[in-house]
Amino acid sequence: MLVLRLPPEIEARLNELSRRTGRSKSFYERQAILAHLDDLEDIYLAEKRLEELRRDESDTVLLAELLARHGLDN
Repeated sequence: MLVLRLPPEIEARLNELSRRTGRSKSFYERQAILAHLDDLEDIYLAEKRLEELRRDESDTVLLAELLARHGLDN
């Protein structure tokens, strides 16, 4: 269970979207949270990989090599 207080203007937008589409507000709240979690996880993973590269703890691959390896070099 999650209780979320939204500013009135956001609540109004959410209500209007829900009314226009016939979907529940909970549907849009879940979608927004999932999308944001995906973005945050991507950011944290990218930051971790960047730090590993800076500490020389990770290998790199040339783009041309990667494309060739996957048959995308034409």
